[in-house]
Amino acid sequence: MIELIQRRLASYKAANAIEESMATKEALQEVALYALWRAGFFEVAAFQGGTSLRILHKLPRFSEDMDFILKAPDPKFDWGAYLPNVHDCLEEFGLKSEVLDKSRMDQNVRQALLKDDSIANQLNLQFFRGAADREVKIKFEIDVHPPAESGFEYSYLGFPLDFEVCHQDVPSNFALKIHALLCRQYLKGRDWYDFNWYVKQAVTPNLSHLQAALRQHGPWAGQDINVDMAWVTEALNAKIGTIDWKAAAQDVDRFLVPIERKSLDLWSAKFFSSRVSVLRAF
Repeated sequence: MIELIQRRLASYKAANAIEESMATKEALQEVALYALWRAGFFEVAAFQGGTSLRILHKLPRFSEDMDFILKAPDPKFDWGAYLPNVHDCLEEFGLKSEVLDKSRMDQNVRQALLKDDSIANQLNLQFFRGAADREVKIKFEIDVHPPAESGFEYSYLGFPLDFEVCHQDVPSNFALKIHALLCRQYLKGRDWYDFNWYVKQAVTPNLSHLQAALRQHGPWAGQDINVDMAWVTEALNAKIGTIDWKAAAQDVDRFLVPIERKSLDLWSAKFFSSRVSVLRAF
C-alpha cells in the first residue's frame, strides 16, 4: 500500500527539500483523513481550516496542521476513541507512525499528534536522502465547544482510497478565519493569505456563525454585538492598521510555490484595505 503514497509524492514533482517536505506532509494528512473516516470520526466531527481548504478546495498554499470542530458540543470528547484505529490504518499503508493524544480535558481545543521519525527510510524521497532522522509532525486540533450556526457539507476523496469527509462549508470556514484575524493574539500571515483567497473566490462569510464565535471567545466575548458586513469591514480595517506586513509576508512565504511569492511584495495596509472594500461589495 505504501506504493500509493510513493506515486502521490511523485506527482508533486518537488524541486527542492522544502517542497518535498510539504508534499510528504500533505500526503500523510490525506492518509490521516482516510484513517479518521474509517474510525468513524466524521460521524461526530467536521474538517475545517486552512488544510481543509488546501485539500478540498485547492487553496494554493501548503498547510501544516489539521483542524476540526465537533458538529455538536461535547465536553467529553476523547481522541482516544479514534487514535488506535488511525495508528492501525497507517500501519496498513506501511507507515511506522506514532499517533499521540496530547489533550487536556479542561480545554475546549483538544490536541493529538501524528509523528513519523523514519519517513526517509519508508519512502524514496530525493531530498530527504542522507537525512534519515528527518521527522514529520502533524498536529490535530478539535474544538469540542464550537460556536453555533455552522454549515456542513460532505465531499468524496479518492486518495489514498475512496472515502467521505464531513467539512465546514466555505462561508462558515471564512467566518472562523475572520474570527482568527480579529481575535488571534499573535500574527499569522497565513490567515491574511487565506482571507485574500476567500475574497478572490467571492465568498460571503456566514455572519451568524461569526457572531456566535465572537460572542464566545475574544475581545467581544459576552457582548451583545450585531455582526453585519458594515461591522465586519470596520473591524477588519482597524486590525489592518496594526499589522507588520513584512512579518506577515515572511510567515507565509515558505508555504507558497515560487510563482506565488512575488505577490507578497504587495502586502500592505493599502492592499488589504482594498480587499476589504471588495468584500463589502458582495
